[in-house]
Amino acid sequence: MEKIGVMGVGNVLLRDEGFGVKLLYILKAKYDFPENVVLIDGGTAGIFLSPEIDYLDRLVIVDVVKAEGEPGSVRIYEKEDFFIDRLPLKLSPHQLGLQEVLLLNELKGTCPKEVKLIGVVPKAVETGTGLTPELEAKLPEVEELVLKVLREWGVEPKLKERPEDPQIWWEKKVKEA
Repeated sequence: MEKIGVMGVGNVLLRDEGFGVKLLYILKAKYDFPENVVLIDGGTAGIFLSPEIDYLDRLVIVDVVKAEGEPGSVRIYEKEDFFIDRLPLKLSPHQLGLQEVLLLNELKGTCPKEVKLIGVVPKAVETGTGLTPELEAKLPEVEELVLKVLREWGVEPKLKERPEDPQIWWEKKVKEA
């Protein structure tokens, strides 16, 4: 059975940069995934993600991308786009690391045979812990895109009877003493 990864990437302390990680937490809270699917919080780990994808056959990544378009515009990139400079300029160091990870894994012979990046154009990447309204509104659409990709790959996540709290710890208000 193929090993499939779903990876959310980004810095949760830079507003919209945390989109991919927040979506990953939502997916974990709402769905049960088959044993062959692994959910990976890629955060800003960059090159250190190489071992995480060594054993995967397919990988879908969710992140923000610096691309033309209005905030919240969605772009989908394929594996080849990482290797032939079709990806837009990077927003942060972790994205450079992500391209390096895929190239390193390609050289090692352990790169997933299929990679899709679902990228969302951010509005704000300054210090802060909540998504802008424009990107918050895009979470359901990108969730459906991830599920669509998984279905195309033969995976059908099951909606939990009682979805859990996604534990978005970085958006919780600190209680005053």
